[in-house]
Amino acid sequence: MSTLSLQPANPHRLSFPDWMFSVQDRLEATLAHCMPPSEAIPGRLHQAMRYATLNGGKRVRPLLVFAAGELTDAATEQLAIAACAVELIHSYSLVHDDLPCMDDDVLRRGRPTCHVEYDQATALLVGDSLQSLAFELLAREDFGDPRRQLEMLHLLARASGSCGMAGGQSIDLEAVGKRLNQPELELMHALKTGALIRAAVLLGGLCGKALTVAERVSLDRFAKRAGLLFQVVDDILDCTASTATLGKTAGKDAAAEKPTYVTLLGLDRARKFSADLREQAIETLVIFDVRARRLVELTDFITQRKF
Repeated sequence: MSTLSLQPANPHRLSFPDWMFSVQDRLEATLAHCMPPSEAIPGRLHQAMRYATLNGGKRVRPLLVFAAGELTDAATEQLAIAACAVELIHSYSLVHDDLPCMDDDVLRRGRPTCHVEYDQATALLVGDSLQSLAFELLAREDFGDPRRQLEMLHLLARASGSCGMAGGQSIDLEAVGKRLNQPELELMHALKTGALIRAAVLLGGLCGKALTVAERVSLDRFAKRAGLLFQVVDDILDCTASTATLGKTAGKDAAAEKPTYVTLLGLDRARKFSADLREQAIETLVIFDVRARRLVELTDFITQRKF
């Protein structure tokens, strides 16, 4: 596996696709190194952890960590650890979301879901283990400032729990068969999807030089808009893309009678809403000027993605 070719001191040297691939490559290598080897006891659990995490996904959250890190001249090594922590939390959430007691899905990233490939008990332990590993990595890395490191740990923990991702999933399960209004739907997804995306952006910013108050506020606004944008596009793709393209079961939300932006607004208005969110997200980055180039490019990638 190749290593990251991104040069932090010259972030604009690479085209966006080359930058994206280099970050994804670095993340994959760091994840593979940080996770327990498959042969370590208990072997089956470690094999399943690696199966659920490696070689798959767009890695949007880690990309956001690296892009936000360019705003503060953050070190690549620290960004890689923060990005791994976020991706481990995301991977754990997917493993648990796919379980029969949750969304009951059999396909993820073009492969059988973890509980299908292994079993439900192993999948449950995989999620638990990935979550704890995320905090272990973030806690043992030297970020140079203990107070900032505590803030990062607190940020990721809150984004993962009942006031973030887990809370959003709970609302999602309770909303099956119900019709939510737009504020209710936005709250659900601000927790379920947006909280971890927000954490990814802010963690990247915290890895480098301190932001001013105005910059921190602008970055937080961007993160919230980007999180909502990601979910709206996800809802659009769920009803317009194929299972083969998505790598997961298409149309499942509609079949499960889950509220989405498409069912609430209709497809055309949902697309218009995503375009508006893109503009709002990019507007918040004006304060950073050219340093926000990668965040702008990622916003376009999120908006235009096909899977």
